[in-house]
Amino acid sequence: MNNKKLVLFYVLLLIGIPFIYAAYLYPSLPEIIPTHFNIKGEADGFGGKDSIYLGPIIMGLTSLFTYFLLTNIKKFDPKRSEQMEDGLYQKFGFFTVLFLSALSMVILYTTSHKDISIEKLLFPIMGLAFAALGIYMPKLKQNYFAGFKLPWTLENVDNWNATHKIAGKVWLYGGVIQFFAGLVFSSVASFVIFFIAMVVMVLVPTIYSYRMFKNGNKLS
Repeated sequence: MNNKKLVLFYVLLLIGIPFIYAAYLYPSLPEIIPTHFNIKGEADGFGGKDSIYLGPIIMGLTSLFTYFLLTNIKKFDPKRSEQMEDGLYQKFGFFTVLFLSALSMVILYTTSHKDISIEKLLFPIMGLAFAALGIYMPKLKQNYFAGFKLPWTLENVDNWNATHKIAGKVWLYGGVIQFFAGLVFSSVASFVIFFIAMVVMVLVPTIYSYRMFKNGNKLS
């Protein structure tokens, strides 16, 4: 079994685990289960017990689409280049599958454990995911599918590289803040901190790249 087939096997395994867990939980579930939570971590949407499979289905399809998109990005990206590393995008795709599967497991767990607030698991996991993305960002080459795809980053490789170098640091630190905020603070406070961090993580690289563009794509 070659490397690509082995990775695909693990991808399918990760996608299948939430389905197995859902099947395990199904017999013990009440007829009505929570399907949506508000920012306080309180259930505000409900459905039949069969809806336990809805999350794994949505996350699974999203995982497959993202994985195949990233692992075949050279074939249809207008900015495809020999400089684009297949291994990097395969890792990026695998990481996305891992994150979405973990997210699906968290939703399933909190659905069957009413004493656990979903945000105490959800925000830390998302924070770790964003921190990990921060590590990968400086390695991304120009493309139309992943990264800060702004007009000025797509037209200039120096702008792209500088923007993603800055973005990597901001996302790493922002993700760590989100992780600890989810563990330490209340539901509402952790949501506010998570949202503020997310805004900063988007705005700082965007503003930096635009200012570099206005400066003739020269580092200031």
